Amino acid sequence: MTGTLAPGQTIGGRYVVQHYLAEGGMQFVYVAQDTVTDRVVALKTPKNPSAEKRFRRSAIVAAKVNHPNVAKTLDYVEENGATFLVEELIEGEDLKVALLTRTDYVDPYLVAKIFRHLAKGVSAAHHNGVVHRDLKPTNIMVVGGYNVAELKVTDFGIAKMAEAELDEAAEGGDASLSASATALGAIPYMAPEAIDAPETVGLPADVWSIGAIVLHILYGNYPYGSGLRAVGNITKNSPISTPQFVTSNSQFRPLAEEIIELAGRCLQSAPEDRPTADQLVEMCDTLCYTVSDRKLGSVKNYHYDAYGFIRTSGDDVFFHKDSVFGELPKVNESVVFSCYDGGQAPRALPVLKLK
Repeated sequence: MTGTLAPGQTIGGRYVVQHYLAEGGMQFVYVAQDTVTDRVVALKTPKNPSAEKRFRRSAIVAAKVNHPNVAKTLDYVEENGATFLVEELIEGEDLKVALLTRTDYVDPYLVAKIFRHLAKGVSAAHHNGVVHRDLKPTNIMVVGGYNVAELKVTDFGIAKMAEAELDEAAEGGDASLSASATALGAIPYMAPEAIDAPETVGLPADVWSIGAIVLHILYGNYPYGSGLRAVGNITKNSPISTPQFVTSNSQFRPLAEEIIELAGRCLQSAPEDRPTADQLVEMCDTLCYTVSDRKLGSVKNYHYDAYGFIRTSGDDVFFHKDSVFGELPKVNESVVFSCYDGGQAPRALPVLKLK
């Protein structure tokens, strides 16, 4: 399905549709040219009338936030009974697609980087009194794949102002928004209060969601289970056990344990027991992780069941089994890795097996 807009169609007197790009649960996304600023933008339009309120809300709320880790909202257009949201064009993929389609989990070095930038984006929103309320991997855009050159929080469709006194119950506002398929998809990342009393959700709920997202990408599993089964575990604060591979390797254990401890603070049942987003940023600033570029390759060989070489488009790269996070790749299996000068040959750390 490619939506309803045709290439060359002009919206709002200035946005010329170039081509269809993608679709989400509630919207179609197009690439368009802004003829006023000569800028290429993302043009979003709802799939059905029930999503139109989300679009207007997203434009009003998200436009208040200006930060490198938040997608910029540029314009909102109502034309011929249709609504359109104009955002900066992010030439990347959502976190789920970018990182969790070729691997089930991500190494602590990359998780720490994501944790820090996600906290920064949410902190910027909170500084403007904006509660996102729908944080999940599909609402986080990543540029550069496993390099995570950029990370941006997007889709403020059910966000609200923390101090706003909205009589949404009378309008069917929160009821209709939370009853959508989007809400079901977000359950593994929903704070206890978002499940028990959605009308009370405030800034701490976003912090809880950050903790759940971070543990998901580190563990390769939802920390409280998935779907409706997660509801009871979240309200009882009964998370799954940390997978053994996450902390069994001494090379990764210190940072993994720091991440788990910090995420655990975010996942406290009582909102007042969680750090603020600002405090979370300060805590994440103490995490030590590599920022070297990630490369793709395949395992060339092993020697003495201890070390081997990774075949790349350039020189072979040395690696030790202890440099692998999670499942050990077999010969000829694909990997993604960072490398640094190891003397006689470049050395890989960390190494992550690809599916």
